Amino acid sequence: MTIDDLDARLIALLAAEPRLGVLECSRRLGVARGTVQARLDRLMDRGVITGFGPDVSPAALGYGVTAFVTMEIRQVAGHDPVADRLAAIPEVLEVHTITGDSDLLCRVVARTNADLQRVIDLIVDVRGVLRTNSIIALDTPVPYRVLPLVADVPRREGRRS
Repeated sequence: MTIDDLDARLIALLAAEPRLGVLECSRRLGVARGTVQARLDRLMDRGVITGFGPDVSPAALGYGVTAFVTMEIRQVAGHDPVADRLAAIPEVLEVHTITGDSDLLCRVVARTNADLQRVIDLIVDVRGVLRTNSIIALDTPVPYRVLPLVADVPRREGRRS
């Protein structure tokens, strides 16, 4: 699914100010309220916009350590059973299946380095996990972002609204 310039501007506006209503978005974008609502509905139906929830900082909740853990798993039943068990660990924020020497990559948080050991022990205890490797993140100079992609789509597609 591609987006046009109006979609990109709408997404950027809501990313900057997620509490804006449809009417205020229409006013700021200079288009009809119905246009904004239709665009939002379409973007949500197609899975471009996946939510409007607040972004929460794990560090502000006391989880100051972020680490990435790769895993080799026993693949008899596939990735899903292991991923389901990992999802039961609150400190596991994301699980990705990956290529290469490992099978899964997790982003995890912990309160301290000692607490990270507890989290890794929970991961290792998951049935199907054979081996882990962890890397502690020291800083996040480029945090998770998608707005550069959103802004780039209309340009790359050569279209406007």
